Amino acid sequence: MALTTDVKAELVSIRNAPPTVRVAEVTAILRFAGGLHSIAGRVAVEAEVDADLLARRVARDLAEIYGVRPEIAQVQSASAQDGARYAVRVIGAGETLARQTGLLDQRRRPVRGLPNRLTTGSREEIAGLWRGAFLAAGTLSDPGRSAMLEVSCPSSEAAMALVGAAHRLGVAAKAREVRGMPRVVVRDGEAIRSILAQMGAVKTAAAWEEMRQRREVRAGVNRLVNFDDANLRRSAQAAVAACARVERALEILGDTVPDHLRMAGELRLAHRDASLDELGHHADPPLTKDAVAGRIRRLLAMADKRAQHDGIPGTESAVPAGLDV
Repeated sequence: MALTTDVKAELVSIRNAPPTVRVAEVTAILRFAGGLHSIAGRVAVEAEVDADLLARRVARDLAEIYGVRPEIAQVQSASAQDGARYAVRVIGAGETLARQTGLLDQRRRPVRGLPNRLTTGSREEIAGLWRGAFLAAGTLSDPGRSAMLEVSCPSSEAAMALVGAAHRLGVAAKAREVRGMPRVVVRDGEAIRSILAQMGAVKTAAAWEEMRQRREVRAGVNRLVNFDDANLRRSAQAAVAACARVERALEILGDTVPDHLRMAGELRLAHRDASLDELGHHADPPLTKDAVAGRIRRLLAMADKRAQHDGIPGTESAVPAGLDV
């Protein structure tokens, strides 16, 4: 939640936005943080937010843009972990405000999605719409495999409208439903950075991107280390298996081993961790890697043939269980 708090703190500090952008933002906050209620037979507009500073910002914008006088009240949270919650209410002029913001249509019916004029506005207005939606109901997780930016939505229509608005900003977003709650999710790392920056959380976007790159580098290093470890482990196992087979081959053949094959086998046993190329350099005269490999291969084949003829275990029987042969 620390990143979510950082994003919202940066977004709520934005000042001097154009009037149409402020309208888009405050309308989105009303739509995603509350909506319409009936109080004493009158239409009331209410938004419930998680910060006193945001509540005062919403109240100020409503007063300056629409000339209404909102009330701010602290309300009971759903759980102790949620912290304080604040409700911004407009009761006396609620129906007029609902019509002006597009929360009510001309027939006094609640709009289930978002006002069309907001989702088809300029890029700045659509960015303001997304800023309001995130301030009202957004979360941002840490970079990583499960990283995502998410906005809880009041309806599936509102979710689809927010997805369309994201696409107009060049950001891939998807609508989904989790435990009956419609949500809009942005998962791609670059898309998350882009939507953060376009909403106005430039500093948080830069910090998030830096964290993402650090994690990718660290993950890449870990993959390389694990890869190297696996290769070393396989090489060590192969060397143990090869030496065990050579020892058994020399034991089976005894004094009948040709001198050049015996030399190759003894080189393998004398330098157990060396590569075939290194074994060739130890030979006198020096041999190529292929020559060493060929001699060891012929030594093992000769010993296995003798073992089969004599009815005794071959060279593979000397390899410890669990090792490659």
